[in-house]
Amino acid sequence: MQPIHATTILAVLHNGKVAIGGDGQATMGNTVAKSNVKKIRKLHEGKVIAGFAGSTADAFTLLDRFEEKLNSYGGNMKRAAIELAKDWRMDRYLRRLEAMLIAVNKEEVLVISGTGDVLEPDNQVAAIGSGAMYAQSAALALKKHAPHLSADEMVRESLNIAADICIYTNHNLVVESL
Repeated sequence: MQPIHATTILAVLHNGKVAIGGDGQATMGNTVAKSNVKKIRKLHEGKVIAGFAGSTADAFTLLDRFEEKLNSYGGNMKRAAIELAKDWRMDRYLRRLEAMLIAVNKEEVLVISGTGDVLEPDNQVAAIGSGAMYAQSAALALKKHAPHLSADEMVRESLNIAADICIYTNHNLVVESL
């Protein structure tokens, strides 16, 4: 799978709180198609929050499937993610989808990809999309050097830094917390 471009999604678990956020930019090639897309969704009665990078239609398909898995496995996010990743890799239709997900609950952060990966990131910071490395670097620095900040504040500041650097990331942020 090629790296997903044209957005930045970041999740931080810090001091018992989790926040996940994303920018609002949608692009078609090198043109901004929309500047206020909401790429963060609450799932499973608000107990799980997921963010997506990649094709919007593909991501919505995956979010629907992920929510079905959450319901099938009683809200067990890790089990639902693993089952989604298995289906995503094996199913002919799903295999063609071009998107990635980050899912969070109060205890964990997971990155789910179409290659069958379900990753629990080091330092409880995960990022996907074109500005991922900028946002992740900023979040890791904030966790280390500004631990008094909340997870929400770290996500907002890190996404703003990514938006200053990455041309596919804008400052129209949506951040959700648990």
